[in-house]
Amino acid sequence: MEYTIEELTKEEAAYIGEKINEIVPRETDADKEEFVLKIENEDGEIIGGCIAEAYEYRWSRMFLNTLWVEERWRHHGIGSVLLREVERIAREKGCRVVTLGTASYMARPFYEKHGYTVFTTLKKANGFISYSLVKYLDRDTPDYVPTDNSGARFRVSLGNDDDAEVIENGIAAYSEAYEQKYERVDYLKKLVDKDGNFAAGVIADAEKGGNGFVNALFVEEPLRRQGLGTVLLREAEKLAKENDTPMILTTAGDWNVGFFQKNGYLIRGELKDVPKGHDCYELYKMI
Repeated sequence: MEYTIEELTKEEAAYIGEKINEIVPRETDADKEEFVLKIENEDGEIIGGCIAEAYEYRWSRMFLNTLWVEERWRHHGIGSVLLREVERIAREKGCRVVTLGTASYMARPFYEKHGYTVFTTLKKANGFISYSLVKYLDRDTPDYVPTDNSGARFRVSLGNDDDAEVIENGIAAYSEAYEQKYERVDYLKKLVDKDGNFAAGVIADAEKGGNGFVNALFVEEPLRRQGLGTVLLREAEKLAKENDTPMILTTAGDWNVGFFQKNGYLIRGELKDVPKGHDCYELYKMI
């Protein structure tokens, strides 16, 4: 059967996300949950905070999206207070692991002191290295106490969307001196049959001069193993090449990593036993 490539609609993009969530192994029935934590000084100013997310893909995992401490308050234990609270909430919610990302100009040693280990590294076009780290909460790790722990006197409280904006702006202001800004090109395409029926779809993007990303790829079950996924993957790689993107990245689990490996993708990092009984991988391909 012949297929044509067309633009993916918002509704179809949402459908792809729903179908992938059905395929990915689950650990819990809990819905994804995001929360904001903040620390304020005596004047009510936010001097540190974080944004974290539990149960993505219905896994018993907490993902620490952002952790920021205002420059004048760094090295006083405030980051440690926030991180311990994230881990306390994670345990309370039944999460087995906490994962996060950082960079060579950020706080890798800080997280390692708290028992986190690196499972992925990536050298970026700007020369810096990004890291993915994990901590298994059911394993014994030393309890790190900062030399200057004066920040422990501050109370952690739940924040709102406005507080999240303060935290995000704080980390963005810190990162902009190191991170190159790229123009991003989105690629949302689908394959349809001669009757216009949806067969497969891909959600990808490319940073001009940076990296490309395959964020989601789905083929309807009766049409799998016919090369449709490979067709869309090649089209996403073509987009990356057209935008001077030397590398394309993606993630996979042990249930679908073989597809990407057959298409020339190499494993650059492995997250073991997440979700429970499975392993996840971060992959790359030079274009």
